[in-house]
Amino acid sequence: MKNEENLAYFLNEAKIIKPRELGKKLRVAFLASSTINGFEETMRVKCFEKGIDCVTYVADYNQYNQEILNQDSELYQFKPDITFLILDTRHILGEYYFSWYSVPRSDREEIIDTKHKEIQNICRTFKENFNSKLVVTSLQIPNYSPYGIYEGKVDYGLRDAIYKINSELLNEFQVGHHSSKIFIYDFNQFVRKFGEDNIFNYKQFFSGDIKISTEYIPKFINELMGYVYAITGITKKCIVLDLDNTLWGGVIGEDGFDNIKLGDTPVGHSFVEFQKRLLALNKRGIILAINSKNNFDDAIEVIQKHPNMILREDNFACVKINWNDKVRNLQEIAEDLNIGLDSMVFFDDDEINQEYVRESLPQVLVVDLPKDSSQYSQIITEMKEFDVLKITEEDTKRSGMYLGQKKRKELETKVGDYNDFLKQMNIEVSVQKANSFSIPRISQLTLKTNQFNLTTKRYQEEEVSKFSSSNDKIVECVQVSDKFGDNGITGTYIVEKKDHEEWIIDTFLLSCRIMGRGVEEIMMNQIIESAKLSGVKRIKGEFIPTAKNKPAENFYEKLGFKKENNFWVFNTADTIKKPEHIKVIKNE
Repeated sequence: MKNEENLAYFLNEAKIIKPRELGKKLRVAFLASSTINGFEETMRVKCFEKGIDCVTYVADYNQYNQEILNQDSELYQFKPDITFLILDTRHILGEYYFSWYSVPRSDREEIIDTKHKEIQNICRTFKENFNSKLVVTSLQIPNYSPYGIYEGKVDYGLRDAIYKINSELLNEFQVGHHSSKIFIYDFNQFVRKFGEDNIFNYKQFFSGDIKISTEYIPKFINELMGYVYAITGITKKCIVLDLDNTLWGGVIGEDGFDNIKLGDTPVGHSFVEFQKRLLALNKRGIILAINSKNNFDDAIEVIQKHPNMILREDNFACVKINWNDKVRNLQEIAEDLNIGLDSMVFFDDDEINQEYVRESLPQVLVVDLPKDSSQYSQIITEMKEFDVLKITEEDTKRSGMYLGQKKRKELETKVGDYNDFLKQMNIEVSVQKANSFSIPRISQLTLKTNQFNLTTKRYQEEEVSKFSSSNDKIVECVQVSDKFGDNGITGTYIVEKKDHEEWIIDTFLLSCRIMGRGVEEIMMNQIIESAKLSGVKRIKGEFIPTAKNKPAENFYEKLGFKKENNFWVFNTADTIKKPEHIKVIKNE
């Protein structure tokens, strides 16, 4: 067993890790109706390995009710960023778990309704009292039934009853109006993946009420890490792919167009399946790019013309097919797409290339691809680095947005002079107050934007919603379009109305793909104009440096703000030049 799959490894590592001054901070709470020894240690180590300093709180055994319902509990004092509530079917149903078929049919529905409302009440209380995400595991549906194969014929059997609880929780908290704060993790999916006989160890259960076998605790925590990646904003957004023996079997320069393995054979089908998985991710907003040492004409012909090719040229936001080294190509892809190297995942079958990129660009996540291509699809399916708490409209349009970015780059190269390029772009900026449609995207921007971000404050959806409804805050966003298409909501600012004399800029950020085109100046002008109309004399802003936000370092100074202690201050009697090449639309 590999170290990363061994609980003993995580228990040992947890003893020696130390908090860092820099890095993302996360407070994680575990509540459970069964024993969960090893959960918090594994979570802390996995977080540490991803650059997250994780502080954990584990409630006493089966005390989740008291912890959530009692506002004097340690959970309230801990103030978690995310809480995992791990429920066990046996504990929830009690004796009914074994005596269900002795209960009259007329009473079963009432019992299930009562159990559902108990969980529902806990979740609602949490939502009302905590500024935190809550992840609740669904109840496991048992394989065993005393009725055996007749179980499916039993009216309102045990499996049906548990399924009803899960379905109602899912309907209310996964897709309902509570969906931004409460999530239902499908524990039955975990069981199906690894098998109940593997996950559940009777000896461990009887000796200490341990629901998940110690061998499978790291695998379960890995499932939960998807929520951690999403809440901390460290998810990946770009997959960079080699071609030969990665997107298709064989080497195009040696085997030729007709002899590469793509469809028709078992090996060929594995590459088709892999491409289908990639296309599904692409359609939901993950950027695809190519980094291949190859003759361009040979490789592009396969992409354009091969009948079994699933991914076509338009699916790739950036294509590097040349004889340059893979590191140089990756750097150029990041530059062309204006994204950070830490947002990229690299797929390449060659172990030498894998190690070269790992050593040269440690920010890039390099996937250890096996020799067997049939495993490619499974690998990408199980990766948690692409998980998000919500998929916005901008996410689904991202692929098209980056195709527009290609055309912008071509125009910029053709025109030569950057000012002339901007004039030809026909840029429009729509300034909008935060609303139910834009709040998820605003939250997403605060979590993910690193380069042009003056304070890098991270806000969850419910926090942005609270700010937007406050009379003491201004929360607005900008939607940017040009002759090549709509970039979507790409910038936001949050301003605190300190008093009638002074406003403070809490958050000011812009997506990296549109910075440098004058949109940031338009955004600041909007703040200044609003301040003037309200009779405010001073606007204060703070630049908090990080390892990634250097592009925003001189923004305040460039606009004429004056440094006073740790703040940059602007007198609203002064003005900031407004970019003439941008049309501004103000939407109330």
